[in-house]
Amino acid sequence: MRTPVRALRTAVALLAAVSLAGCGAKVSGSPADSRTEGKASGHYPVTIENCGVKTTYDKAPRRVVTNDVGIAEIMFALGLEDHMAGYVAPDYKQDRESVPWADGYKKVTWLSKKAITKEIALDAKADLVFAGWNYGFGEGGGVTPDSLKKLGIGSYVLSESCRNGTTGTSRGVMPPLEALYTDLETLGKIFDVEDRAKKLADGFRKQVAEAQAKVPSDGKADGKRPTVFLYDDGQDKPFTAGAYAGAHDIITKAGGDNIVKDLKDTWVTVGWETVVDRNPDVIVINNYGSVTAEQKKEFLKSYPPLANVSAVKNDRIFVLDYVDLVESPRNPAAIAALAGYLKGVRNT
Repeated sequence: MRTPVRALRTAVALLAAVSLAGCGAKVSGSPADSRTEGKASGHYPVTIENCGVKTTYDKAPRRVVTNDVGIAEIMFALGLEDHMAGYVAPDYKQDRESVPWADGYKKVTWLSKKAITKEIALDAKADLVFAGWNYGFGEGGGVTPDSLKKLGIGSYVLSESCRNGTTGTSRGVMPPLEALYTDLETLGKIFDVEDRAKKLADGFRKQVAEAQAKVPSDGKADGKRPTVFLYDDGQDKPFTAGAYAGAHDIITKAGGDNIVKDLKDTWVTVGWETVVDRNPDVIVINNYGSVTAEQKKEFLKSYPPLANVSAVKNDRIFVLDYVDLVESPRNPAAIAALAGYLKGVRNT
């Protein structure tokens, strides 16, 4: 429910005065608060850099609100449920029950199925919002680090979504695994759980290395990797993942060759003629939204222009969930799963 104007103004006035003090976050170089908690441990204050912005924390945030599934699960994987006021995410109930950090969903309040708003953050008394550009942050929706700062609320930006350049709007300055490890390390510093973050990252690196070790260096028998097309959605024209999208890195590390790797962009629309001309061995479906993966698969198999495309003709269509393909703790398992599938393709 949208906060009434008068109540919102009152909340803004109060939170602007106390929220940033509550999480102890300030732009690096601002005066330190002598009353800060945590200094006795010697850990705080701590200065981090996130998407090119340096911020100093005098203590760990206590009321974090996250936007989107993968971002919530980064916090859960680090065991930071007690530092969260809630999460905003679509209705992925089945996925929530099957992941290793399912308890996080039970402990933390589910605030909304829609994108985060300033009202949600204010109502939750958030001291930090953890989101990403196009994953909650965006000028169109009015929720940006700058707009939250005016309300006295700090921000942490998902590293996969960092923008190119100081004024650029395109995303994709680092692949999702590098971004995941970066965020684990940085959040480990912010919340004083660096050992936990390192152990988690080391485990993920090992999982990815084991999956890659099973990928033949020469790919298929003809010396080429299986070619892969990522199908997000769209019938008139397909939406897919370019070279800067997280899915490209996942496909590559799993031993595949993204057929639109020449597109230096993140998530982009192409023509079906491109798919037909490049004739992928495998199509990976991005499973999310109101159109189910099975419905997407039925469309691909029934769409006449695709009838002679190798992936369709040989029924080589593999499904990964949306949260597998954007920065999240599920990335390593997604790489292993796709690598196993592509291994079967190479052997046929």
